[in-house]
Amino acid sequence: MDRAFDYGSKGWGFESLQVRFCFFRVFPKMKKDAAYFMKMALSRAVAAERRGEVPVGAVVVRDGRVIGSGGNAPISDCDPSAHAEIKALRRAGKKAGAYRLNGAELYVTLEPCLMCYSAMVQARIAKLFYGAGDPKNGIFASGVFDKVKHIYNHRIAVESGLLALPSSTLLSGFFQARRGAGAVERDGLENRYGE
Repeated sequence: MDRAFDYGSKGWGFESLQVRFCFFRVFPKMKKDAAYFMKMALSRAVAAERRGEVPVGAVVVRDGRVIGSGGNAPISDCDPSAHAEIKALRRAGKKAGAYRLNGAELYVTLEPCLMCYSAMVQARIAKLFYGAGDPKNGIFASGVFDKVKHIYNHRIAVESGLLALPSSTLLSGFFQARRGAGAVERDGLENRYGE
């Protein structure tokens, strides 16, 4: 009789190649496409919202592996540069052991601002995927990119609108709740703490 598991001192171990093959056919490796990584960015955005931050999340991917992720944290970090993209780029740089992230892709739930896009250029991000557009502060929708693109020495391929509906729904719900509290109108989200 061929036993599938060894419950001995070795823990859970496969004793049969046949069982090993069946296990991986039942639980195939999940396909990691652009939507998969954007869903990861959305989970970082939800985590940021739980901390009271604007719900934006970002994930840096290279060779199909996540090397950095982050959610908005300017309020909790007391750092105006702690946007989701910057947090993800910092973590990716540390993990890669380099400030250049050649060949990496960045997935972010909201169109990046000028600061974040400039950081991506410095990191040499190859491709940017973003969800919701940002007509007021987004580098592309606001028209800022057309005015400054000549200063950049690196070009990033851009794909917009990836999972835009869940990204924009998350942001809309967040700001709708804050408007009800009056925090946004009185110079910023930090006023909800009574400062």
